[in-house]
Amino acid sequence: MNKKDKAVDTAKNRKHGSLWYEAWVRFRRNKLAMLGLIMVLFLLAVALFAPQIAPYDPFKQLIWTEGKAAKLAAPTASHIMGTDLYGRDILSRVVFGARISLQIGVFATLVSLMIGIPLGALAGYFGGWVDDAISWLINVVFAFPFFLFVLAIIAVFNNPSMMVVFVAIGLVSWVPVARITRAQFISLREREYVEAAKALGIPTWRIIFSHILPNALAPVIVQATLGLGSIIMVEAGLAFLGFGAQPPTPSWGLMISVGQKYLATGQWWWAIFPGLAIMYTVLAFNFVGDGLRDALDVRLKR
Repeated sequence: MNKKDKAVDTAKNRKHGSLWYEAWVRFRRNKLAMLGLIMVLFLLAVALFAPQIAPYDPFKQLIWTEGKAAKLAAPTASHIMGTDLYGRDILSRVVFGARISLQIGVFATLVSLMIGIPLGALAGYFGGWVDDAISWLINVVFAFPFFLFVLAIIAVFNNPSMMVVFVAIGLVSWVPVARITRAQFISLREREYVEAAKALGIPTWRIIFSHILPNALAPVIVQATLGLGSIIMVEAGLAFLGFGAQPPTPSWGLMISVGQKYLATGQWWWAIFPGLAIMYTVLAFNFVGDGLRDALDVRLKR
């Protein structure tokens, strides 16, 4: 790289840094976005320090508590969220369930980004038959109902483990990422700095990943943040149907699936508290995603 190229890259990096700082300032001014960020950080802390936070072993079946049978005990001072049919503390299982949901949400999102960004970038930059082929693939995947497609992939593996679940979700959820990336590349590939890079003989791969992709990431990040909450809901739905995490894993969806059978008999806590945890998590990521969209909107218009 000659001195001219280095100077161009340095100026471009400084501009990118300034734009991201301005976006952070706008994000901080959004009260709901900051609330969502605090909620997400709290959730991450709960998942990270679950062994220290949980008052009991989430797998341990308690025999007695306060002189009464621990099975389906109502919320008390000793068990704030009550116990389940097997005498396990609901609060401890909800705390450890945060790990399951966040792991699947984050890894499934990473899989979708690893597939969607390269495909969208290739389609948007090269156009022609490359764009036609990738767009056809996007339309084929998009034509299938999302949830049923994930179930079909899990059925093919015939192994509803956590790894299979987040891979299956990632293999289906990459479509919105690819569409957004493609649209950004189509709008950016004709910009002056891209034409200048081509004229200087800079390799195509470097133009794609160093010159265009950094400017196309903003809406992708927003989509990934908003999609993470949806992925957590999908995981809960899969666990509710018996796919994904298997007993005795403390999965929120699995807890709701079993606990909802006891709502009619008055043991509401088994299903309600995991449901509130899912609502909290989805709401937190939606607040952050909306805040990122508003903060990056000015940058997207430039």
